[in-house]
Amino acid sequence: MLLAVDCGNTHLVIGLFDGEKLLRSWRLSTDTRKTEDEYLVMLRQLLAEDGHSLQEISGMAVGSVVPAVNFALYKLADKYLRCEHCFVTYETDTGIPILMDNPAEVGADRIINAVSAHAKYSGSLIIVDFGTATTFDCITAAGEYIGGAICPGIEISQQALFARAAKLANIELRRPQSAVGKNTADCLRSGLLWGYGGQIDGLVRRMKAEIGCDATVIATGGLASFISSFAETIDVVDGQLTLEGLRMIWERVHR
Repeated sequence: MLLAVDCGNTHLVIGLFDGEKLLRSWRLSTDTRKTEDEYLVMLRQLLAEDGHSLQEISGMAVGSVVPAVNFALYKLADKYLRCEHCFVTYETDTGIPILMDNPAEVGADRIINAVSAHAKYSGSLIIVDFGTATTFDCITAAGEYIGGAICPGIEISQQALFARAAKLANIELRRPQSAVGKNTADCLRSGLLWGYGGQIDGLVRRMKAEIGCDATVIATGGLASFISSFAETIDVVDGQLTLEGLRMIWERVHR
């Protein structure tokens, strides 16, 4: 079985694959202080709860944007799992040309999403990944990564607002009844959520105009299902895009 690990700044998502089938996935908090021993204990418990064991894992594919976590994950694979491992970078043979000024600057998660989206969907694509940052990635119909945009994630924006505005208290992010809020909490929800949806739509429309063609817009990431309901331009919500991309890259590298 393959262990796919998507390590972001806020969450670490682990997927267990048997061939092409995703058997189970877990979403954990990213903690740069964890050692390989702590990951071992955590992983053993997670697998056991679903009737699996460490001995069933034959490979580990990692996409990480947190360098401080990489060493512990490497040691986990090498020391305890004793399995083959692949840490995706811009140098990995993914089959996706990266047409950027400096390909080394492109995060592993964005490359992995491009691989997965190009394999699953046809034509030109725009991928919107809702994470700590919200990233927009443009993929041509030929499968070329041509660039994108990076915005502060909605939770980052929310935290920054409350940290700097003395009279505004933190609120639960839930759908406001209307765009015109009747109390401070709903005014905040409207600005954060409808405002964020407008930002998504504005960027997507501008990108489509620049690339000169229509594109399928795919939303992924932990908040994709919720936030995409405030945008008009999202066509598909695919919560497993990154994990499936890790599996695809693993299969390509080890074919």
